[in-house]
This record gives sequence, C-alpha cells and structure tokens, in this order.
Amino acid sequence: MKSKILRGRLLTFASAPEGPEDTAAYTYEEDGALLVSQGRIIERGSFAEITAVAPEGIEVVDHRPHLLLPGFIDTHIHFPQAQVIASWADQLLDWLNDYTFPEEMKFADKDHGKRIAREFYDALLAHGTTTASAYCSSHPNSVDSYFEEAELRGMLMLGGKTMMDRNAPAGLCDTAQNSYDDSKALLEKWHGKGRAHYVVTPRFAITSTAAQLEAAGTLMKEHPDCHLQTHINENHNEIAFTRELFPEADDYLDVYETFGLLGHKTLLGHCLHMNERELGVMKETGSVAVFCPTSNLFLGSGLFDKARLEIAGVRTAIATDVGGGTNYSMLRTLDEGYKVLQMQRQRLHPLITFYWATLGNAKALSLSDRIGTLDVGTDADLVVLNSRATPTMALRMETATSLSEELFVLQTLGDDRAVVETYVAGKASKPT
Repeated sequence: MKSKILRGRLLTFASAPEGPEDTAAYTYEEDGALLVSQGRIIERGSFAEITAVAPEGIEVVDHRPHLLLPGFIDTHIHFPQAQVIASWADQLLDWLNDYTFPEEMKFADKDHGKRIAREFYDALLAHGTTTASAYCSSHPNSVDSYFEEAELRGMLMLGGKTMMDRNAPAGLCDTAQNSYDDSKALLEKWHGKGRAHYVVTPRFAITSTAAQLEAAGTLMKEHPDCHLQTHINENHNEIAFTRELFPEADDYLDVYETFGLLGHKTLLGHCLHMNERELGVMKETGSVAVFCPTSNLFLGSGLFDKARLEIAGVRTAIATDVGGGTNYSMLRTLDEGYKVLQMQRQRLHPLITFYWATLGNAKALSLSDRIGTLDVGTDADLVVLNSRATPTMALRMETATSLSEELFVLQTLGDDRAVVETYVAGKASKPT
C-alpha cells in the first residue's frame, strides 16, 4: 500500500480521562494529520508538521472538518448470531433455546458461514469497528469462515470455536476431547497468522462439563498467549442452574477458577451479579469484566455496576454482544451504556466513553501496543466521524461549543450514518 496523509481533527488517548480538564490523558489536534505507510502510522502531528516531513507529491486525503480517531473495538460479539439479532423472547435461557441454538446449527455448512461472514464484516466496518472478539459456532467450519473473511479484509480479529458438550441440541454439541482437538487444530492454523488471534471459547458453565472446562484450561496452559472468553453472572436463572451443575463450587466464578480459566487475557461477558469474593479473584487474576449494555437491557438481565467493579480493582471493557445486543454500532452501545450507568448515578463523561471504545478496550485485550491509539508505530485502524451526519445532529451541533459536547452528540445521536470512513491497516474499507 502506498503512503498517504490522512488529514482531519485528531483525537487519541493515553489513559482514561477524568474529565475535559485532564488534557494529559488525551491529544486533540484541530488540524492534524497522520502519515500512513505499509498499514502503520509513521508520523502524527499537525498537518503542517506532517507535510514538512512527508515525501513530495504524497496523496493527501482531507477529512476535515471530521474527527479522526482509532477504530472502534468490540470485545464481545457472536458471529453466528447475525440472523438472531432482534428476535423476540423472554430471557436469556429461553432466547438461547428458541433462537440462538437453531441458528448456530446452520454453521455446519461452510457456504452458509461464508455468506454470513461477508455480511457480518460489512456490518462491523459500516459502524466503524475495526477489531472484535467473537464467538463462532461449535463447528470448525464457522471458525474458518470467520478468519478467512478477516484475512481478506486485513483486519485484526479475535475469535474461536464455541466449546459446548451438554444442555444444547445434538447438532451443536461436541465432546470434551473433540472440543480440545478441534480448538487446538484451529488455534495452530489461525493464531498468529496475519492479524488473527485465537480465543479459547467455552460458551459458559451450563453448556460445558467439568471435563470440557478442564480441556479448555489445558489449552490455556499450552498456549498462554491466547485469550479465553466465556460468560458469567448474566441472568439469575443461569446462575441458579450453574450452582445445580457445580454444587461443589463456592460460586459461579469458582467454576472457572477451578479449571484455570482466569487471567489477564480472560474476557468474562456480563458480570452483572458478582459477589465480593468473585470481585477479589477477578482483581487478583487480572480478568476482564465485559459490559454489554444493549443485550443486558434487551434480555432483562440486570445493570452493570461499573463503579463497584472498578473500585474493587477489576478491569472493564464494553461490547455490543450482537445478537443479544441490538446494534453493531459502538456509538449506540456507548449511548445505552451511559443510560445504564446514569440509572445508578454513575454519570460518564463522553471523553471516558470514547476512551473505553478505543484504547480502553485495546488495553482490555492486551493489544494496546498495536490498536486503539493513533500512536506512531501502531496499526492504522481508524474511524472518521461526522458529528453533523443527520439533520437532527447538525441542528444540535449549532449550539455545541466544545469537543466534549460534540462527542456526546455523536454518542447519543450517532450510528453508521456518522461514520464517514473506516480504515483497516490504512486502507479505506467502509462498505459502499
């Protein structure tokens, strides 16, 4: 890919801002530019500074007056649920049985997986998401479809085969040994190939026997550079059923702790109903609590208590959780997350939410050396945002007087229409 300059209003973060006055936490450049080459950010600064050091005659892509940020990162999403989104149901377990499991069985067919993968990646990029951590189905075909499409588009993606050997239709269930063998083969095939990162993926305690969770723990011991993702404490019925299946466990988290599934690369979806012991163990192990606001509201699961978790020293991330989640957009997700926390008097400043969806999520994935920032040397995964994308937004922006207000307009009113362009490794990639 030839070198280019991307011009616009740059916003990037160094740490979680405490508010607009915490200028050390972020960098904002009114007329900024990035020199991009070979998929990386080579230089960052004012447009005048970058043109002074750039090769003569270099292409300049002028995105003014729009904002140019790191691409959004989604830390919890379900690839096989692209046709499950917006399915009416009662709560979590009913929704899984009535909609999700039947849909996931279709992914035994590789052609189906390839078609859904194309639509899935189009949806991510249309909404400005450049990296996601996804659950595939229990079929190796689905994992191949997922990573093959990511490779075609040059995207940094995380994902893995969902391991499940009970309490699901026979067409989805594997065995403890098969799940180990399949996962290991897929890991060896995809992990570290290009920008692919394999994630060991036991769905949750209800659908995995002790033997299968032990197999997942073995995979993590053998491949400690991989991530692990699962669900915990999402729904009261789920918690009660887990306690029935594992009566010897002190609590839900103890099930995962017993089998060695916790660590700084462990992504635990939901974490809505945590006890104090669980919070302490999460802090000790560095495990990540992933907030999925739209699915928590849609399925009536509960409210994520960000303040309680972070006071306890637990790392947090935010995610769409499509298809229980109701939108691929991180902007819509941030909006619903704001409302969930507002109900608990945990008012979030918009600078913090945009940090969360970029560098914050990159740190949660232990990938902040590569993504989530506009730092020199990192991958040129970027999103360009237009805060006047709709008439409603444009009218509101007539009275906005600060960057923080503009970000809040984007967060509250924005969606894929506000995404002007999405860059993957420096290549313009938003579907037309």
